Amino acid sequence: MQDGLTARAKAWLAEDPDAETREELAKLIDAEDTAELTARFSGTLQFGTAGLRGELGAGPMRMNRSVVIRAAAGLAAYLKAKGRTDGLVVVGYDARHKSADFARDTAAVMTGAGLRAAVLPRPLPTPVLAYAIRHLGAVAGVEVTASHNPPRDNGYKVYLGDGSQIVPPADAEIAAEIAAITSLADVPRPDSGWEILDDGVLDAYLARTDEVLAAGSPRTARTVYTAMHGVGKETLLAAFARAGFPEPVLVAEQAEPDPDFPTVAFPNPEEPGAMDLAFAKAHETDPDLIIANDPDADRCAAAVKEGGAWRMLRGDEVGALLAEHLVRRGARGTFAESIVSSSLLGRIAEKAGLPYEETLTGFKWIARVEGLRYGYEEALGYCVDPEGVRDKDGITAALLITELASELKSGGRTLLDLLDDLAVEHGLHATDQLSVRVDDLSLISDAMRRLREQPPTLLAGLSVTKAEDLTKGTDALPPTDGLRYTLDGARVIVRPSGTEPKLKCYLEVVVPVGTHDNLPAARAKATELLAAIKRDLSAAAGI
Repeated sequence: MQDGLTARAKAWLAEDPDAETREELAKLIDAEDTAELTARFSGTLQFGTAGLRGELGAGPMRMNRSVVIRAAAGLAAYLKAKGRTDGLVVVGYDARHKSADFARDTAAVMTGAGLRAAVLPRPLPTPVLAYAIRHLGAVAGVEVTASHNPPRDNGYKVYLGDGSQIVPPADAEIAAEIAAITSLADVPRPDSGWEILDDGVLDAYLARTDEVLAAGSPRTARTVYTAMHGVGKETLLAAFARAGFPEPVLVAEQAEPDPDFPTVAFPNPEEPGAMDLAFAKAHETDPDLIIANDPDADRCAAAVKEGGAWRMLRGDEVGALLAEHLVRRGARGTFAESIVSSSLLGRIAEKAGLPYEETLTGFKWIARVEGLRYGYEEALGYCVDPEGVRDKDGITAALLITELASELKSGGRTLLDLLDDLAVEHGLHATDQLSVRVDDLSLISDAMRRLREQPPTLLAGLSVTKAEDLTKGTDALPPTDGLRYTLDGARVIVRPSGTEPKLKCYLEVVVPVGTHDNLPAARAKATELLAAIKRDLSAAAGI
């Protein structure tokens, strides 16, 4: 085995504070497992605008206590360099493996650096942490979560004092402070000195959720709810009870936190099979709506009955429904979405005379839109109360979509009826995604290079009227690793995922409708076009 590799592994082992990862690494060293050690010591887990996210395990390329302590120390140094020498840092965490340990380590590092730290009382939804930052006047917040990633992963999400996630240049400045830490021995970590918050913050958050609903609105829609083995159940049930909705019927097998996510391959409502248990429960109980949160409850999925079967609404469909609901309630302010989301939001905002903005992917960008009233992203993320939670919030989104379902129910209508109305009024905006998960990340860079070198000129028989490489940015957007193709009646965006080993291609076609009678033909045409775009794009990218 390479001497340098062994030396790096032994040096890491010597200061690893976690008995579990020490034992893991010692076995790899003793077995002279060069391949595995190389994978773990080929670099360091990179801190970026998504913070940190990766597989649990020993070594600098994995999520572990050593990596988290360095990240926390880097954040503390950054805050102090910005003059926040004695500010409060709030720490939240989900129920994944090691989350509580990482939260405690973060509090210890902040305390050792002379900052004040407060930890939420137990695993709670990410939006509670985002709310707590602004509610408590903190200078920063940390949420330990890997959201909807597989069970072997964990992550570290950083917010600043405005309650929104970090964006450049803060990410690079924090990363530089992390890189400057040479040894864990240089990072003071007292055994106490931070505060464990009581339920006061959660109570204040729940009181705030009441404000997303209209006074006296119908509250009759019956729901089936799944927490997807995450931390959403307690908070969502409390919010629904306060609002006066019927108590949701729980998917019992997925109701309690379980870091192994035993009933799903991936704990994401969008993944095939993840909603099967919820559909089964709905067939038993015949609710008006199915609601699902992802494991940290910042995302919200909704499913409806169509004919005799239940189907998930796409994130873009829920995004448009919530927007239309807010418009009809007289909402004012800017409506915003990421560039990968449906252009229907812009049509709704334009008709209502409201400002509209597109941002790069991620709520770290959406949350920073000036005068934001409503923001959403197609990946099931909705910000319906930006003054309370400047991030996506799966609890308040669930309340609002259930209020809309109740209002429609009172008139003998459904969410699908309203979607039909929107299609007739603005054209059928149909979206889909070509998502390729890889084990070898070079496949993603190869596909992006191929598309840059030989951009498609025709997709599904539609001419590509404009091809944009977003790495240089545009007049309205900062630079990002992405490609955007504008077609006659369609749009395609291709980008690597920021949190998973995936290449993601976002597709949209817009088909004129005219009248309700034309909807079936419009849907058939949209389905045909999306399938053809997928096929042609896959060939062009070599995936």
